[in-house]
Amino acid sequence: MTAPVTTPPVAPSTLWEPEIIAFCCNYCAYAAADLAGSKRMQYPVNVRIIHAPCTGKIEMEHILDAFLKGIDGILVAGCLEGGCHFLEGNLRARKRTDRIREMLAEIGVGDERLKMVNLSAAMAPTFVESVQQMVDTVKALGPSPLKESEPREESQHLESEG
Repeated sequence: MTAPVTTPPVAPSTLWEPEIIAFCCNYCAYAAADLAGSKRMQYPVNVRIIHAPCTGKIEMEHILDAFLKGIDGILVAGCLEGGCHFLEGNLRARKRTDRIREMLAEIGVGDERLKMVNLSAAMAPTFVESVQQMVDTVKALGPSPLKESEPREESQHLESEG
């Protein structure tokens, strides 16, 4: 078994904000986010919404790649169960997110960094609440242990060798 990856401690004075992606399906979750905007409901600005045709089209690679590129948390937001416009897309997405959550727990990253919610287009308050809960959860966890440190410039690397 692989040793868990540890998260570096974050000083309370640090103004770190987590980078969160919300994959939102077109018909329900994205519409709920749009409605939240129309109603001028506020949610954290550090959440980036990615418009997807269906959560069933979000492959495991998309989620894993985002984590490897340093995203601190991911919210997958799809249609209500039984109400997917692509029949079973949200059920496939649920299975995928559950598998990835198991993987994240196994490698010590924390399965709380990935969450799936099911919404209808009219559930703007629930969308805002889900986003806020995700930000609060990830903020408590700290930066992703998969986040790469600042890349070193080649000139610095060469100077240190000489």
